[in-house]
Amino acid sequence: MRIKYKSQDDLLKLRESGLAVSEILDDICAAAVPGATTWDLDQIARAGIDRLKLTSAFLGYATPPYPAVLCTSVNEVIVHGIPRKEEVLNSGDIIGIDFGTYLHGFCGDSARTVVVGGSTSPEKQKLVDVTRESLEKAIALCYPGNRLGDIGHAVQTHAENHGYSVVRTFVGHGVGRQMHEDPPVPNYGRAGTGKRLKSGLVIAIEPMVNAGARQVEVLGDEWTAVTQDRSMSAHFEHTIAITENGPWILTQAAPSPGSP
Repeated sequence: MRIKYKSQDDLLKLRESGLAVSEILDDICAAAVPGATTWDLDQIARAGIDRLKLTSAFLGYATPPYPAVLCTSVNEVIVHGIPRKEEVLNSGDIIGIDFGTYLHGFCGDSARTVVVGGSTSPEKQKLVDVTRESLEKAIALCYPGNRLGDIGHAVQTHAENHGYSVVRTFVGHGVGRQMHEDPPVPNYGRAGTGKRLKSGLVIAIEPMVNAGARQVEVLGDEWTAVTQDRSMSAHFEHTIAITENGPWILTQAAPSPGSP
């Protein structure tokens, strides 16, 4: 495992990239309304990339090449849902919106799950809330001296205490000049284990929480990952810098403990 710790100059560039992602995500989430298509959301993302002179981190990624700049994961889709002209959002749907770009050679990566139409069933709303809370609890532990296992344990215990399961097929990751760097950041694990967190480490923490079982099925397009039992799933992600003052949430406009 070769972890690339970031300089202060690197962190400032990562912050610029993270803020650009956050700004465009605001626009995309506001447009996730009944009657919109997931294709429409991808077009908003593309317009934002052009406006801010960014480079997509997703378009053309891996094999087969990912065909969009945005991942749109509706209801039972966990992650990597491909935007489509025929996929229309309905009131009460939940949609995970995952977005990443490069600016100044550094990656910003973030995801949010939003409720289409502003309200949904209590069951779906609780899943969204608990998944967001699990990310917040993990971020709160992002101080030098803590361990990666502490992060995974925080996500896992909060989700499981509410009767949910945590996806293990996909995990968080380091972030820098590449979207996926070392170390892997699982959303499960034992407290007090794993790599020790140090100042200059930048990681994406991204809980993927299922209302049912944790097993995953990847569909025929080789990208769309759904819950095997077709239960609902939610996903949140922030890019976090570990600093001596605590976590700096690079993909959130609001100040956080490690902000300079």
